[in-house]
Amino acid sequence: MAFLWCALPRPVIAQDEDSLRVGVKGFVDTYHAVRTEQPNDWMSSRTRVRGEVSVEKGHAGAFVSANLVYNAILKERTGFQLREAYAYYSDQHWDLRAGRQIVVWGVADGLRLTDVISPMDYTEFLAQDYDDIRIPVGGLRLRYSHEKWSLEAVAVPVSSFFELPTDTENPWSVGAIPINNEPSHKLCNMEYGARLSFYLSGIDFSFSALHTWNKMPVVCNGRGDYRRMTMLGADLSVPVGKFVVRGELAEYLDEAQSANGVKDMPRAASTNALIGIDWYAGNDWSLSAQYAHKYVAWGEHRNTGLATFRLSKELLHNTLTLQSFAYVDVTNGGIYNRLSGDYALNDQLHAIVGYDYFHADRGMFTVYDKNSEVFLKLKYNF
Repeated sequence: MAFLWCALPRPVIAQDEDSLRVGVKGFVDTYHAVRTEQPNDWMSSRTRVRGEVSVEKGHAGAFVSANLVYNAILKERTGFQLREAYAYYSDQHWDLRAGRQIVVWGVADGLRLTDVISPMDYTEFLAQDYDDIRIPVGGLRLRYSHEKWSLEAVAVPVSSFFELPTDTENPWSVGAIPINNEPSHKLCNMEYGARLSFYLSGIDFSFSALHTWNKMPVVCNGRGDYRRMTMLGADLSVPVGKFVVRGELAEYLDEAQSANGVKDMPRAASTNALIGIDWYAGNDWSLSAQYAHKYVAWGEHRNTGLATFRLSKELLHNTLTLQSFAYVDVTNGGIYNRLSGDYALNDQLHAIVGYDYFHADRGMFTVYDKNSEVFLKLKYNF
């Protein structure tokens, strides 16, 4: 997914730039899914109200988004959830944001190479919209923009990490994983990095560097743990007629590696590369495909591959969108495919129905092999 420096809503309430401007928006959605295999139980059942408020005066402002959730399956997820909350200053060239925010890097769609700042919430795996499972981080972002380039610096004093479903009562549980304590809240453990982006005629590309942690716990001798690592990355996007070619490269220096029967957790460099292509074929058809490869220079020199495919078509004067989006574990042969139909009853109300298909004999999707489901989602925007 291409990097977006998300603009806040700026409703025109008064003509005076120094007047106070307030924007309020949000949505209500409800999502329910049933397993298609025995015992045909509920996989998900949740209802949410999302509110987003922006307050702005001159070049300064603040933004807050939060959820009020009722989850009938995962009771501990019911309640108030603060999502983003940050203050900002923005003018023609400078953009400063301080507080709880989501940071997105890279050009990959649904895959993580250089996009390693905001971790993911896998409590219900991918039975949520991809943007909804990003976890905000508390940090500082400073960006300077020029006509053909921009420079962004990021500092995260207290890191956030993946949320994993370890409760065996959760249909999406990956099982109990003893995890050592997360890194202590010390200044020496902060994350920091920068991204330099160029916007030229016919090509966009970026270079990035980040001193961070592995956000997913690495299991060594039966216990999950976190270790420091450095990410060096680059990405590009090139439009060619009706196509857009995307590429991304990330080198993880001194990355922790899973192992058993060793005294200390092994560390090794890994190379992560992605190539993707988007085809806007016309007549409201679109197709995209990606392949990401990971090479670890340790032990048996591990190679793993993961691909994605997306096919979508809009019908009925663009009120109905049919889509198939699949992850394919190239190394082990597993697959997760979400088929969906999104019908806009009006500008505010959408009804989405779909089917999530899982199949795997080994590899990353094995734990979800019996989790194929049908789902219904209703969403009202306000």
